[in-house]
Amino acid sequence: MVAATLSPELIARFAAITGPAYALIDDTDIAPYLVESRGLYHGTSPLVLRPGSVEEVSAILALATETGTAIVPQGGNTGHVGGSAPREGAADVVLSLSRLNRIRDVDPVGNVIVADGGTVLAEIQNAAEDVDRLFPLSLGSEGTCQIGGNLSTNAGGTAVLAYGNMRQLCLGLEVVLPTGEVWNGLRRLKKDNTGYDLRDLFIGAEGSLGVITGAVLKLFPRPLGHEVAFAGLKSVEHALALFERAASRCGTALTGFELMPRLGVDFTTRHIPGVRDPLATRHDWYVLIDISTSDAAETASRMMEALLAEGIEAGLVENAVIASSEEQRKALWHMRESMSPAQKPEGGSIKHDVSVPVSSIPDFMAEADAAVMAAMPAARICSFGHMGDGNIHYNISQPVGADKQAFLGRWREINHLVHGIVLKYNGSISAEHGIGQLKRDELAAVRTPIEMDLMRRVKHAFDPAGIMNPGKVVAG
Repeated sequence: MVAATLSPELIARFAAITGPAYALIDDTDIAPYLVESRGLYHGTSPLVLRPGSVEEVSAILALATETGTAIVPQGGNTGHVGGSAPREGAADVVLSLSRLNRIRDVDPVGNVIVADGGTVLAEIQNAAEDVDRLFPLSLGSEGTCQIGGNLSTNAGGTAVLAYGNMRQLCLGLEVVLPTGEVWNGLRRLKKDNTGYDLRDLFIGAEGSLGVITGAVLKLFPRPLGHEVAFAGLKSVEHALALFERAASRCGTALTGFELMPRLGVDFTTRHIPGVRDPLATRHDWYVLIDISTSDAAETASRMMEALLAEGIEAGLVENAVIASSEEQRKALWHMRESMSPAQKPEGGSIKHDVSVPVSSIPDFMAEADAAVMAAMPAARICSFGHMGDGNIHYNISQPVGADKQAFLGRWREINHLVHGIVLKYNGSISAEHGIGQLKRDELAAVRTPIEMDLMRRVKHAFDPAGIMNPGKVVAG
């Protein structure tokens, strides 16, 4: 049973493992670790531990299992579903991985990088670039989020279409189990069929089975050609038709295909400093197209120009611009990545991180729009996302002038409405943000009893004391 309180004596035992300087007990010092980035979850904790080695993590978890102390692993704390926040009113100990931030090895010949779980994603990207390689995971929070958290949530980002999500980008893991045992699975092999793949159990488990302290990640050759375009279109159906042509014409060179509504462009140009509308004319929908080629810059350029010409001729593209410099490419991506934070100044926002089969995106969005507008006639729907892999961030901003808290009070109702339509199209209620606290109860409603039972069995097998991130993902 997990302890409800922590005695001063137990706090002292934990602090002795890391040293007092890395055991935070002052309310002011602890405060940043208690609130997740969206502010939906405000937890409580008597202690934040910042271990500096795998051995210290091992000792902390061994003591936690011995004493029944709840542990909440935390990376950059950039999550959206309450997975890295301690519970409210509980005595959860936050285990911050921020000091485990060493890049252990970079192997450009084997195309791998080995890093601590607390390494910031941007540092991984930079280390790869230093040896003329690419680590393709890219997120809006990449300057803050940590690779252990990316793995624990099976993060996707903007390049899943070409490179896959974190499950596909990881070869091996080092994990500290709740008992304090350390599993060294830092293998660099692409082929290894020696029994169960334990690695996949921890990826996407949101810290509920153990703490990821190290990882072997895949690197790729840096593209020689890179083109980014921004196109205005009339409808989501036209965007899907253009994506189909892009996928056929470009194949694996198509690294991104992002869908955005006019409302999202309005929000970003209104609230994000330096963002400007790339097109002189207004359009109902937009797509950002990213093409990368390994042979020559001219190949990417020819592909993009031919695709847009074909789209214009077919009546799919109304207007388009191709970035002429790296600065312009970054500016176009910045607009897309700013679409979520740009909603905040507009008031409350009810968010959904869902996925449906790519071919079902127009039908899903039309049906969801109709249902939401019937329930909230003045709501402002700002749905955008990774059209190439079916992941739509179906966000709804409050009506102009509405009461924010009253609007957010309908979160569960609107989630239930939208998620019901998602399931009708055989989609998922969590595409890349995870389950955490936000969707824990809903998970049990959308997964079959046997699936939930198997997940609980796995949880109990790895964490019989129930100390690892309790109240997240699966209950009981």
